[in-house]
Amino acid sequence: MEMEATAAERSRAHLAMKFAGGGPIPDRAPTRAIVLAGLGGFVAIGLLAALSGATGAALTLGSFGASCVLVFGFPDAPFSQPRNVVVGHVASSAIGLLCLALLGPHWWTAGLATALAIAAMMATRTVHPPAGSNPVIVWLSHPGWGFLIAPTLLGALALVLVALVYLNATRPTNWPKYW
Repeated sequence: MEMEATAAERSRAHLAMKFAGGGPIPDRAPTRAIVLAGLGGFVAIGLLAALSGATGAALTLGSFGASCVLVFGFPDAPFSQPRNVVVGHVASSAIGLLCLALLGPHWWTAGLATALAIAAMMATRTVHPPAGSNPVIVWLSHPGWGFLIAPTLLGALALVLVALVYLNATRPTNWPKYW
């Protein structure tokens, strides 16, 4: 009986350790990098919103704010490269639209579309975590197929264009690392 209690205790202790973390938090980014990242997000989303207002075309998605965190805060990360931003957003929105059209607006459709978007991005080496929310946005808003062009494709391309100019003007290293 005591061996069973010991095994159970070991199991609980092991589980507790899995949730405890234990590693150090990352170093704080330099102040200049913080300011430039925030300013980059302001410029990118501000321009997309201004263009949306001026043209009447939807160019913004909530997920683009999260894209700015990666692109301007961590521009050298694989998730932040143009290929990942554009293909990740377009593929995830397309999968969301396809699932909605074929399967309807059920709770499980949102989960399935998100799962398929994750798998597709991983399989194509175009993972962009903010794009994982696009199937949920599609499920919540029930847009038409035009959503794939505006705001998804045009907005992602505009975001990459702003990042291309901004990051190369404000950093000593080049962006992107690859296309």
